[in-house]
Amino acid sequence: MDFETVMRELEALGKERTKKMYISNGAHEPLFGVATGVMKPIAKKIKINQPLAEVLYATGNYDAMYFAGIIADPKAMTVSDFDRWMDTAYFYMLSDYVVAVTLSESDFAQDIADKWIASGEELRMSAGWSCYCWLLGNRLDNEFSENKISNMLDIVINTIHDSPERTKSAMNNFLYTVGLSYLPLHEKAVESAKEVGTIEVKREKKKSSFLNAYESIQKEIDRGRLGFKRKYVRC
Repeated sequence: MDFETVMRELEALGKERTKKMYISNGAHEPLFGVATGVMKPIAKKIKINQPLAEVLYATGNYDAMYFAGIIADPKAMTVSDFDRWMDTAYFYMLSDYVVAVTLSESDFAQDIADKWIASGEELRMSAGWSCYCWLLGNRLDNEFSENKISNMLDIVINTIHDSPERTKSAMNNFLYTVGLSYLPLHEKAVESAKEVGTIEVKREKKKSSFLNAYESIQKEIDRGRLGFKRKYVRC
């Protein structure tokens, strides 16, 4: 399936209501408003195709950029490729749900995520923390340094309330993910989340969100999901 065919199929799947929802979350034109679930049949036909993913991502069309993440080959992407993708990820649904997700399937995910977390840039930081969430929720616990994750929990405790808005949200999700999916530090994550308490995430033209990782972890424990790991990261 070539680029023009994919764009035509995506456009045909677009819905005005979905488009408005994406725009309310920070997306801007061009976009079609395609629900992510209905992209699966096209993705199954294409499978993995990095050259096509690159062309789609470069369009700046939100739906095409999202679809690019589904068919990308993370093992074929270099550090500079991920940085380039991040440069044009203009809002959190791209930074955290396309770039960070794709990065989490690469062999150097932690190295890039660490660099982004240290960057001081809101969406890069958000993508870095989010990448760890995707990693911790999918990979075996022994693939991580317990000391490193412990230090990251300390960073969250000390900086979350003063971090940029989208970064706050991703850091809160990190607390939740360590508490649920990384058993060696489950107890420390729960205590950290209790110490952090409720965080307020301010959003343009919308009411603030109030997030509490401690409460979220407890709900999942009550559902018997402690130690949960995703089978797949990408849809």
